[in-house]
Amino acid sequence: MAQAERIDSRLQLTFENGVDPISGDPVYKSKSFNNVKLDATADQLLTITEALAPLQQLVLYSVKRNDTELITED
Repeated sequence: MAQAERIDSRLQLTFENGVDPISGDPVYKSKSFNNVKLDATADQLLTITEALAPLQQLVLYSVKRNDTELITED
């Protein structure tokens, strides 16, 4: 049976960055924060996001946590 171990975590904030003049679709810009503690909870990450978002010039669109896992065989 395979085992997965989380080895890295990243917080990604996506911001609205205007509208494409040709297609009219929204344009987004992302900022990533590496080396997030592996045991950080969703509530803790949201608290950090709420502190960082007002410091940005763009409007926050979404918050993602990107984890990397090492998969090994037992």
